[in-house]
Amino acid sequence: MVTRQNEASKEALARLPKLDIRELREQWCRLYKADTSPRLSRELLIRAVAYRMQEVALGGLRPERQRQLRQFAQQLNGSQEVRIRPRPELKPGTRLVREWQGRTYDVLVLDDGFSWQGTSYRSLSALAGKITGTAWSGPLFFGLKPNRTAALRPSRGPRSAGEDGDAAS
Repeated sequence: MVTRQNEASKEALARLPKLDIRELREQWCRLYKADTSPRLSRELLIRAVAYRMQEVALGGLRPERQRQLRQFAQQLNGSQEVRIRPRPELKPGTRLVREWQGRTYDVLVLDDGFSWQGTSYRSLSALAGKITGTAWSGPLFFGLKPNRTAALRPSRGPRSAGEDGDAAS
């Protein structure tokens, strides 16, 4: 079903190449709430305005991709060597095993998701939520991604009961 909003968006996108550079800069200012650089080419303005129009209409990048792009930009600004951590590629047939609360969970990686106890799940996070009953990062739950808070905590060796106001666990 095509909505009026979708049709209006398509028409607005189709009109962009017909706009002159002044009109494109006005669109930029309206969409980005900022002035455009006078150095931006007409072609780049068309692409950026089209992207922003679609982002407003359909939603933007997922938070994980936004973080990766911010890190990438910070590394470029700092003239550091750019390092992008690739997400581990899980091949179909791979088994993920996780012990949690005294029970072992065996998950099979499929072409289009994951299988556990004969039920298919589209994401590891949905599966981790089903197992735990709470919102979990699936890659974190299954050990595919490091726990940042644990990694940031200074290692002070074994602590005695009552240290820092904690009880020994």
